[in-house]
Amino acid sequence: MNKVRTASQLTGDIVRKYLSEGKRLDGRKPEEHRELIIEKNVSTKAEGSVRVRLGKTEVLVGVKMGTSEPYADSPNKGNLMVTAELLPLSSPRFENGPPRFPAIELGRVTDRGLRESGFIDFEKLCIEPGKKVWTVFVDVYSINDDGNLLDAANIGAIAALKLAKIPKYDAENEKILYGELTDQGLPLNDKAPVSVTLHKLGEHFLVDPTREEEDMSETRVTFGIMDGVISSAQKGEAMSIHIDQFKEVFDMAERVAKVLEANLDKALK
Repeated sequence: MNKVRTASQLTGDIVRKYLSEGKRLDGRKPEEHRELIIEKNVSTKAEGSVRVRLGKTEVLVGVKMGTSEPYADSPNKGNLMVTAELLPLSSPRFENGPPRFPAIELGRVTDRGLRESGFIDFEKLCIEPGKKVWTVFVDVYSINDDGNLLDAANIGAIAALKLAKIPKYDAENEKILYGELTDQGLPLNDKAPVSVTLHKLGEHFLVDPTREEEDMSETRVTFGIMDGVISSAQKGEAMSIHIDQFKEVFDMAERVAKVLEANLDKALK
């Protein structure tokens, strides 16, 4: 007797058939992102903030500035802290309570992409060597999860950092004057470390998956790419990627990064 196939299995068969023809269910090509929309300065309390829409996936990202002691191994450099909260309102898969692995991974991958690329000049965030530096806090909140929160969070972090202004600082009283911003932006590189996450379905790779595509992904790898240079990488899921496929993966990531950089610049204008 033939087994009854589930709806998800049937959808998976259709998705793979389309990919074999270089197409996807929503009409995009494997390397094509969904429409990117960035709404700027959505918070009146953050030093920089954005709402990012990547298709139906939506995140809020805010940047706050604080002061603290520098780390012992970098006395003349500022600090960076990235956290992510996957809100239940964005997906029934997320629950209230302590951060679980997906939220922790999202924050760490976003942090690594920013940190390892040299996008932020941390030395210029030093107030007094060995005693006082600026700490940059980046907070990511999911609003709607329709796949690819990793790249959406990265886009939001870059955009919010570019918009952020350093608040006024009362050096005599060692106090930040919150609500009073200077005209000084953060010390950033002209190029941004865009995140490109590739998902493998069967023998095919695609970017910016919908939730249905992401659920069928056998493995994924996220690259942080700035000006054509890969500065960070993170692999997810259990299945391996054969070494012979990595040239295809690198080439695809590089092509997608160039398009994403242009889309990001356009969305911020």
